[in-house]
Amino acid sequence: MTADAAEALEVITGSSRFEASAEKSTIAHAAQELSGGSGAPGTVDGDVCRIHTPVGTPEVELRITWLRSDGTPAGDPAPKFTVLPMGERALTATDGAVIRFACRSAKLTGSAPAHVDIGVERGGMPTEPEGDPDELKDAYATVAHSFSLAMAKELGCENDGGLEPRPSLDPASR
Repeated sequence: MTADAAEALEVITGSSRFEASAEKSTIAHAAQELSGGSGAPGTVDGDVCRIHTPVGTPEVELRITWLRSDGTPAGDPAPKFTVLPMGERALTATDGAVIRFACRSAKLTGSAPAHVDIGVERGGMPTEPEGDPDELKDAYATVAHSFSLAMAKELGCENDGGLEPRPSLDPASR
């Protein structure tokens, strides 16, 4: 995870410390699942990891997921989302973000590029997000970008799946 993503997690959760994740909650394990039989197009989703605030503090859970899709994004996003210029499609809101990137890699089956979505969403019962809406949108997009770039690198995607080293948070540059 990038330093920017660590700061973004603090914006989202209000904490700079987190509980240890399960041993299999890694990008490497998620990439292995995605590139194996369970990563065939149309898979509902798989978990990368879940991020929890420390015991004894207000409980916040973030769920980081992956999805291997059949094709490029189609249709307009829900009104709550802001479209950002990252990957094939990047959407962010005050309670989550998703980035889709195309990946051509020897680790993935098929001659066409795979389309991979990495999502970040708040777990638990839905609550109204607290904080500055623009800051929350940027924070969720930054975390989604960090995990997307790490997944693209782990999968060995050509050109890192078209993802830049830093997130593009300006919707006007689309």
